[in-house]
Amino acid sequence: MEGLFPDDAVIRRVSGEAILLLGGGRALLMQLAHPKVAAGVADHSGFEKDPFGRLRRTLEATYTIVFGTRDEADLVARQIWAVHEHVTGAGYQANDPDLLMWVHATLTDTALRVHRRFLRPLSDSEAARYYEDSVVVAEALGVPRSIQPADLGEFRQYVRDMVGSLVVTDTARELASSVLHPRLPFVAEPGMALARELTAGLLPRPLRQQFGLGWDRNRKTALLFAGAASRTVLPRVPTAVRRAPANLLA
Repeated sequence: MEGLFPDDAVIRRVSGEAILLLGGGRALLMQLAHPKVAAGVADHSGFEKDPFGRLRRTLEATYTIVFGTRDEADLVARQIWAVHEHVTGAGYQANDPDLLMWVHATLTDTALRVHRRFLRPLSDSEAARYYEDSVVVAEALGVPRSIQPADLGEFRQYVRDMVGSLVVTDTARELASSVLHPRLPFVAEPGMALARELTAGLLPRPLRQQFGLGWDRNRKTALLFAGAASRTVLPRVPTAVRRAPANLLA
């Protein structure tokens, strides 16, 4: 059956890159930086026990909308909406279009930035088409087209404005600790140390500072070197090897 996007859509090509998963921590912390998102997560999820479960479910839904059929996309969108209907509290409602817009924006912005830093920069036309496709995804997830930025330039300004206005709460910092220091076997700690460095380095500076994440010139240089090495090697790796896990590509 036909999906929302053709096989050669930019969003299908970009979203299928496994390297984008490196931005998971960045996207999560950007979402938690919104006080209402942090409050909803704290009140209605077992986030501390499974800090990446929410992100995993969001990505699975996004992959279904991008790679699945129209019927599959409609089904997953209805399921998410039904779950969010019960996520309410003092001053927030999970199906609030403005909150949905911010959550979606963190994923879109992170995908563009990670792709540019670790694989290759998209051309202006590719980036514009990717954003146009992302508008369709956001609309499927309940974000009215009328409140979405009209083009990529407006989207980037929206993200800058949001980053400049967000005030990270103590609740958000506590939740972020679960992301950066999850309960994992000791042997996984080296990998998590690397993930923490990536998350800190990829976060916008104002949010990195508010979350209290250290950063200095040496760490910045190491991240720049890692990005340059990745951009040299990854484009030479066969596309099939670079793809995200098949179970996520619905």
